[in-house]
Amino acid sequence: MVINTNVSALSGARLLSESTSRLAKSLARLSSGSKIVSPEDDAAGLAVSMRFDAQISRTQAARNNISNAVSFSQTQDGFMSKVAKALDRMSELAILSLDVTKSDNDRVLYNNEFSTLSSYITNVATKDFNGVSLFSASALNVTIDSEGALFSMAGVNLGAATYSGLGSATVATSGGASSALTSVKNAITQLASDRATAGASLTRLQFTQEQLSVLRDNLAAANSRIKDVDVAEESTDYARSNILVQSGTAMLAQANSVPQSVLRLIQ
Repeated sequence: MVINTNVSALSGARLLSESTSRLAKSLARLSSGSKIVSPEDDAAGLAVSMRFDAQISRTQAARNNISNAVSFSQTQDGFMSKVAKALDRMSELAILSLDVTKSDNDRVLYNNEFSTLSSYITNVATKDFNGVSLFSASALNVTIDSEGALFSMAGVNLGAATYSGLGSATVATSGGASSALTSVKNAITQLASDRATAGASLTRLQFTQEQLSVLRDNLAAANSRIKDVDVAEESTDYARSNILVQSGTAMLAQANSVPQSVLRLIQ
C-alpha cells in the first residue's frame, strides 16, 4: 500500500472526467436539437450539412421567384380575360352597326361605346406589375432552380398593331363597321393565341414550383438525418452518462479515503 500515488483515485478521476464530458455533450445535443454541436462530432457530416443548408435556402429562394412569376402571369391573364370581354362586346357592336334598319345616327351611338372599349384596351396595354410591364414583347427570364437555371417566359404585347389598330376603327358607318369587325376578329384571334402562350408559361411555372417543393422536402430530410438529434437515443445516453457521473463521484470519494487506512498500520 502506497500513499504518494493513489492509482485508484487517479483512475476514478479520469473516468469521472470522461463521463462528465459525455454528459455535457448529451445536454448540449438535447438542448440544441442537433447532434453536431461542434465540428469534431462529425467533421464530414458538418461539411455536407452546410452544403445542404445552402442548397435548401437557394431552392426556397427560387421557389419564391417562381411564385412571384406565377402571380405575374395570373395578373396578366386576369387583364386579358377582361380584354376578351371588351373585344366580344366590340364585335357585337360592329354586327349591330351593320343592321340595315339602323341609321348613321344610331351607329354613332354604338361607336361611342366601341371607342370607349378600344381606349380601355389601349390603357390595359400600359399596366405593370411591381414596375415590370405586364404586356411587353420582351420575354422574362425566371430563375427555376438553386443553380440559377432560367426559364424564358414569353412576352404578351397588347401594344401590337393588331390591338392598337382598333383605336382607328369606327362603327359610325356601315362600311366602317364592316372593316372594324374584321379588325376585332383579328384581335380576338391574336388574344386567344396570347392567352394560350401565357397559360402554357403558367402551367410550366406551377409544375416547376411543385418540383422545387418536393426537392426542398427531400433535401431537408437528408439534412435532418445528418445533423438532427434522435431524442430517444440521446436521452438514453444522457441517463447512462448521468448515472456514471454520480457513481464515479461516489467511487472517487471512496478512492480518496483509502490512504487513510494506512494510519491504522502505524498506530
